[in-house]
Amino acid sequence: MKDLFRGELVRFTFEEPETRAKADVRWQRDSEFVRLADSDPCQLSSEKKIREWFDKQAEDGPQPKRYSFSVRTLAEDRYIGFLGLWVDLIHSEAWVGLGIGEREFWSHGYGTDMMKLCLQYVFTELGVERLSLGLHEYNPRALRSYEKCGFRLEGRTRKDVLREGRRTDTLWMGILREEWLQMQNGGQK
Repeated sequence: MKDLFRGELVRFTFEEPETRAKADVRWQRDSEFVRLADSDPCQLSSEKKIREWFDKQAEDGPQPKRYSFSVRTLAEDRYIGFLGLWVDLIHSEAWVGLGIGEREFWSHGYGTDMMKLCLQYVFTELGVERLSLGLHEYNPRALRSYEKCGFRLEGRTRKDVLREGRRTDTLWMGILREEWLQMQNGGQK
């Protein structure tokens, strides 16, 4: 059996709130990262406020419907990003959101490896039937990465996000457990 928390380039970890806050406050200053990761307006926060938020999350402990991972590289053991899952057990579906805050790791396969590891976790450990996500149409790197992992475009919400004075679409993608299993078996049914 494969390691649930280790891919080819990255591994999932749980970082201490102080480590996460230091990185998050730095990533927040990169408006391109924020615009790719979220549809909310860019805003800044202090390291103290972010650490308090992470401390509260740690105090609350694991929640049955939310799973959160920090992401580190295997080669340098460097903290580069995050991945979060929101699980709907009634409908056997999960939603994923992820981000790589360290720019030098963009476009080098780390995001694809994060998603492959996520898919393995979602379908083998959580046993859900589908994984869904949303992304901005102005993020073609993410779109290509998700397609490599087997996600299919399922729809779009037209002109729902305002960025730099221009309205853009949100794209919705999904992958079913049976599609992922087929990919694991080399495309054979």
